Amino acid sequence: MTPREFRSLALALPATEEREHMKHPDFRVAGKIFATLGYPSAEWAMVSLTPAQQQLYTLAHPKTFVPVKGGWGARGATNVRLREARKRITKQALTDAWRNRAPKRVVD
Repeated sequence: MTPREFRSLALALPATEEREHMKHPDFRVAGKIFATLGYPSAEWAMVSLTPAQQQLYTLAHPKTFVPVKGGWGARGATNVRLREARKRITKQALTDAWRNRAPKRVVD
């Protein structure tokens, strides 16, 4: 998957906007970040999962999903190795991250 493809999948989710955070693109719903692109380097992205979701994704797809180091990772922040990422599973992870951050009125 390319950064452009990841961006396209993220922006396809309802009420999503792209902004910048710490000099790299992020994707937000209702002002809350659910994904980022280009950190720690251009080959990576991040999705904000729950710890339980993170565990499922990292066990099922260990070459694609890796917990972020430190406290953020312990809370579910999960790096996505773009070159290993496939569209179907990345779209599902982005959707899960979006649902985790979106207000109920937007999800419904």
